[in-house]
Amino acid sequence: MADREQIRQQMSEDGVEYILAQFVDINGSPKVKMVPVAHFDDIIDEGAGFAGAAVWGMGQGPHSHDMLGRIDLDSYSVCPWTEGVARFASDLYVDDEPHPYDPRVNLKRVLDDARAEGYVFNTGIEPEHFLVTRDSDGKIQIFDPDNIDTLDKPCYDFKGIANVQGYLRDLMDGMAMLGWDPYQSDHEDANGQYELNFVYSDALTTADRYTFFKMMTSQFAKKYGAIATHMAKPFSDRTGSGGHVHYHVADANTGEDLFLDEGDDQGLGLSEFAYHFIGGILAHAPALCAVTSPTVNCYKRLQVGAGLTSARSGFTWTPAFITYGDNNRTQMIRTAGPGHLEDRTVSAANNPYLAFAAYLTAGLDGVRNRLDPGKANLGNNMYELGLEEIQRRGIRLLPQSLSEALQELKKDPVIQGALGVIADEFIKLKEAEYGEYHKQVTEWEVDRYLTMF
Repeated sequence: MADREQIRQQMSEDGVEYILAQFVDINGSPKVKMVPVAHFDDIIDEGAGFAGAAVWGMGQGPHSHDMLGRIDLDSYSVCPWTEGVARFASDLYVDDEPHPYDPRVNLKRVLDDARAEGYVFNTGIEPEHFLVTRDSDGKIQIFDPDNIDTLDKPCYDFKGIANVQGYLRDLMDGMAMLGWDPYQSDHEDANGQYELNFVYSDALTTADRYTFFKMMTSQFAKKYGAIATHMAKPFSDRTGSGGHVHYHVADANTGEDLFLDEGDDQGLGLSEFAYHFIGGILAHAPALCAVTSPTVNCYKRLQVGAGLTSARSGFTWTPAFITYGDNNRTQMIRTAGPGHLEDRTVSAANNPYLAFAAYLTAGLDGVRNRLDPGKANLGNNMYELGLEEIQRRGIRLLPQSLSEALQELKKDPVIQGALGVIADEFIKLKEAEYGEYHKQVTEWEVDRYLTMF
């Protein structure tokens, strides 16, 4: 663990003059106070003060006592988009007690419980996102400074990536400076969509980094006159953005990958422990979906039937089938390699602190109860099976709306337990969000129905 005097010296060497004491609300949106470096000790020992009722989902009213954000020294990150500023992720306290409505505090609770059983949850995330601009009438367009990002299949296109090379280099250089070891960036499947990859870590560190990554994208995009968006599906005719999670569980004492077994009879390189973990994910998948795809817009991405091939590129690349298999991107859970799993259903709009807490809890429930995931779904292109065949095989589907997912969450005490006291707040706010969405009369409805009757 970092020592305050070591960090104080490092900040002096880095020329830090201001500190962002940062936490996230229930949506995963970063919230900050800017603190002069002279008050560094204050935000370690006391914390930066916040009025909880001013932020979504913190379980507070206007009468509540202050939330105090106490910084985590291990999360020290110089802000690469500006000079003289560093960010620390914070844990919220109220009346000198950890605030259970803080998503980061809640994740630490779940991770501590897992460590007490001998487990560490290691995760990586694929942060897909779009660069867009907004017209004077409010409509969005892809950010395309060279007017060349027009291919139906733009994935990996050289001209497409050269179009925004400055932005991608700024991000990669910033991540390298921070020690994240970025190793790839690419133009993704939709026009104006990009992904940058950095090396996995423990779940808390990855959640902190993903949050900071979103902060970086917003600031570097602004430099080029663009808006970076992590909403799941900004364009109806293009592939949506995922936050695909790569993961394994390790032994807390030795670091051994507990998912790995080269002698696996199914040839996937997975252990009995891993299969039980998968069993837990599949069992809780409908409720888990409310947490990993937490907005109404996320379900424009999680489509089945004709929706699977509705993107301009030919595929949405987003399976909504509750299955697992080999290195097959049409499955919910892909075995990316021996001892290495990927969940492709997770939305870019997820709050990583809540998503990781729910995911680990679901998987370990499978381990404790020795849940059987069944045989791996091998050799199938799930997009081509058709709904009738999928139903005939007894394959379940993920919820097709936020409302449906919330109903599943209400019935699942395991996933609710993973969220702690946040669960009721989450359900209340998300039901209100869906209700507000459902009241809207869209342009599509007017165009389709105005003169139909």
